[in-house]
Amino acid sequence: MVGPRRPQFVLFGSSIVKQSFGNGGWGAILADTYARKRSGTQTSIIYSDLIRSRISYYYYAIGTGRHNAARIWRLEFKECFANYRSSFPQVKLIPSKFSPHVPLPEFIENMRKIATHLKSLSEKTRVIFLSVPPANDEMIIQNYGEGAARSNEGARIYSEATLKLCQELEVKAIDLWTIMQQKDDWLTTCFTDGIHLASEGSKIVANEIMRVLEVAEWEPSLHWKVLPSEFVGISPFDSEGN
Repeated sequence: MVGPRRPQFVLFGSSIVKQSFGNGGWGAILADTYARKRSGTQTSIIYSDLIRSRISYYYYAIGTGRHNAARIWRLEFKECFANYRSSFPQVKLIPSKFSPHVPLPEFIENMRKIATHLKSLSEKTRVIFLSVPPANDEMIIQNYGEGAARSNEGARIYSEATLKLCQELEVKAIDLWTIMQQKDDWLTTCFTDGIHLASEGSKIVANEIMRVLEVAEWEPSLHWKVLPSEFVGISPFDSEGN
């Protein structure tokens, strides 16, 4: 694409990330906030669905389960800001070879490989992990039945493990599991089906990402208020100021 070079946000994750670009989604909020912002690196908001168990250098298998990768997509990471959401793991083992369940040790090892790889790409590559968000158990049962594999307790276990890994690797992380539950009415306002985020849940995610960007001691800063604007709008004045 011909045009100015801007910061590039690369979002990895599951359907929660995919749906973030809908109306009121946190991906859409980031895209709108960073529109017309200029810097010395590339720009765009990119979504890619990441299978949680098949990881290799520069290649990420895309599919619906750990044994069912649909295709391979090569992603080139150079000077970019990479935002990876640690994909919500299934925490109850489904007796099927197509189960998307990823055991905790394997999940953490995958996250370690991803973080290590992204950090190695460039000195200007910035990485933020979003921990597994909470879940509304009652809403999940209403929408998916008693046999649903996801639960708030399972989310806590994987969230805490993700945060511990990020501390070990010195990767910035956002504790969504804890932060979202600080909202008094989080159970009724943050989800569409008990798992995926409604606009209220997305606002929390977007605000936390921008908070990290504001306080991070990164050079150059990637906070939207610091980046200069371009194409700021139609002026009522002509080129001579009349």
